[in-house]
Amino acid sequence: MNPMPEYIGDVPNLSGQEAEVAQVVARGRERELFIKQGGVDFGAIRAATAIALHQHQPLIPAGGADLQTAALISNLQYMMENQHIGDNHNAPTFVWCYKRIGEFVPQLIGEGHSPRCMLEYSGTLLHGLRKMGEHHVIDALKTVTCNPDYNWAVEWLGMPWGHAVAPSTPVQDYRLHVRAFQHHFAGIFGWEALERVRGFSPSEMALPNHPDVAYEFVKTLVDCGYQWVLVQEHTVQQVADARHPERPHIPHRLVCTNSKGETASIIAIIKTQGSDTKLVAQMQPWYEAQGLNRVELAGHSIPPLVTQIADGENGGVMMNEFPPKFMEVVRASSHSATPMMNASEYLEHLFASGVELADLPEVQPLFHDRIWARMQPGDGPEKLNQVIEELKREDGRFHMEGGSWTSDLSWVKGYENVLGPMEDASSRFNEKVLRPGIATDHPSYRNALFHLMSSQTSCYRYWGQGLWTDYGREICRRVIEIVERDFEG
Repeated sequence: MNPMPEYIGDVPNLSGQEAEVAQVVARGRERELFIKQGGVDFGAIRAATAIALHQHQPLIPAGGADLQTAALISNLQYMMENQHIGDNHNAPTFVWCYKRIGEFVPQLIGEGHSPRCMLEYSGTLLHGLRKMGEHHVIDALKTVTCNPDYNWAVEWLGMPWGHAVAPSTPVQDYRLHVRAFQHHFAGIFGWEALERVRGFSPSEMALPNHPDVAYEFVKTLVDCGYQWVLVQEHTVQQVADARHPERPHIPHRLVCTNSKGETASIIAIIKTQGSDTKLVAQMQPWYEAQGLNRVELAGHSIPPLVTQIADGENGGVMMNEFPPKFMEVVRASSHSATPMMNASEYLEHLFASGVELADLPEVQPLFHDRIWARMQPGDGPEKLNQVIEELKREDGRFHMEGGSWTSDLSWVKGYENVLGPMEDASSRFNEKVLRPGIATDHPSYRNALFHLMSSQTSCYRYWGQGLWTDYGREICRRVIEIVERDFEG
């Protein structure tokens, strides 16, 4: 299989090799990738810890004075070039934060230790680093991603390319983000590295709880070859009794059924507690794991896994306290009864120990129990909408974030005057690019997709006032302009 180019023209390689990507991902699912490396005796340890670092910078139209003609650059580049404004003086430290796992892991392995870290970088950040000329960051990440001396210690997680939030991004666009990330990742790190990307981290830890959107979310991940997804414990409930997960430190199965009666499921690794960066910066999950003992699951004794994710660069505690604490905990945990493990490595050991997928307890998104108490799966979208409106009227705390539209554009009728810029851009892309079936390897397709996904970054999601609103509207304007210009008829 030929190497995947990282760029095609000025645009990252985001589409066009879907069949090859699917083939590589499927091949990776058939291989044992982690169990023989890392030196963990799964039958002997008491508990394990998994940490993930989330890294993101949006693209903004700030490469010039005039908003309508300014180049689309990384927010990090803007910070770097304007360090006199606000907190922008942190930009050089941010660059180091994006690089440093690529330095820490070889050092620690060289010392004879057994580090672990999961990484989740948005496509907009990776593209921004390249365009800024910060190639040393990518090179350091390549070392721990591609070099077999180190890559057993670092697990990359998939994510939506533009850091789009699942509950409020059109489902067909979200699927494009997920596939685009796989393309871009393979372009940077190669096919073999893509084989090892098994887990998925949704941006903002946002899990759709609208049954039809939740189903599409899970189906997208399964169709794109993911084995598991990271979920926040307070966004799911046990299917059996609608309570929050009582055993959050063991893997679950996220099961989502839609209004047509279709069901999709995927393994869920539950991230406990809030998203406070202090938890990871001070390596709190490891200290929690030290207080845990093996538990029973379906007649098997297994070690619990304490999982946490945090921004990898945000705030003084992450910038300054994480490096020495990470080093200290890796040195203390290595070859101990409470080691660090990455989630895919843990799952590989778990299933090798005799646990079956069907043994994992089931969870569903919040409020699904209340919906299915009033209708049957299969009753259809209209009945679902009716039930949702009833529940909203009865309980102000009941909510269904986001909505869904796929090939049907009827959602536009009657709403033309209130369509937000993001919805407008998405519907034009759907109408002029997706529905006519424009080839995904066409340069115009890739360029339009690049702009569409950049406009759907979470930073622009909730329209308010100020500069970020202006940035978001401008990128949406460009999407519409590109679609109208390049896809006539």
